[in-house]
Amino acid sequence: MIKKNFLKDKLLKGKPAIGTWVTIPSEINTEIMSLSGLDFIIIDKEHGPISFETAQKMIISSELHMTSPIIRLGDINKALFQNALDIGVHGIQIPNVESKEDALRIINFSKYPPLGDRGLSPFTRAGGYNRNNSSLTTSISNENTLIILNIEGKSALKNLDEILEIPQVDVIFVGLYDLSRSLGIPGQVDDKKVFESLELISEKTLNAGKIVGTIATSKESVNKFLSLGISYIVYSVDCDILRNSYSEIVKFLDN
Repeated sequence: MIKKNFLKDKLLKGKPAIGTWVTIPSEINTEIMSLSGLDFIIIDKEHGPISFETAQKMIISSELHMTSPIIRLGDINKALFQNALDIGVHGIQIPNVESKEDALRIINFSKYPPLGDRGLSPFTRAGGYNRNNSSLTTSISNENTLIILNIEGKSALKNLDEILEIPQVDVIFVGLYDLSRSLGIPGQVDDKKVFESLELISEKTLNAGKIVGTIATSKESVNKFLSLGISYIVYSVDCDILRNSYSEIVKFLDN
């Protein structure tokens, strides 16, 4: 991706960024959310029914309003990485990263040589559809593309120090719901065990000079996470916000 990465610029300045999960396959919804002033959206191809063709339209609509499009893939698969990166995402986010080996494979599929083994075609949105951008695409994309790893299990916690040694890892994202599941308390994201794990991961990640992220579902939780130095904050999910907003007015009228 050779365009400006709005999200990376903001995070490197030490400023917190707010975004949301997007599971609804609609470039119109994406534009509406981007017009709210969000710093980024995460196009969810792990749990959402979103094709790469629709994802590209969503990426275009978010970039128009200086909102960075991130994509969450469901697996460490070279073909999926190639598709996602070629349509011009600003970052790749991968769930359930458990080891240094997982992280190195992600880097390999995300970066051009000499950092990785990503295939090159300048005839893509990421390359500006221009063969004259070939050398520009490889040099800028390696620097420009954010790598975001989800840490959300016991194995990942055990291997975190090794994962943090990898220079190309930009953001460690703590998946609170999967983390609670791995700790035997599924869904209890406010439990003391989950918060203590979040504190530990945040401290280690910040000490390694990297950015910490997690999901928030209330304004109170946003403030709590900011106090831990977490700056990549994903606020809820598009479908949840949509449903809850309409539910509130329905309840108001019923009363």
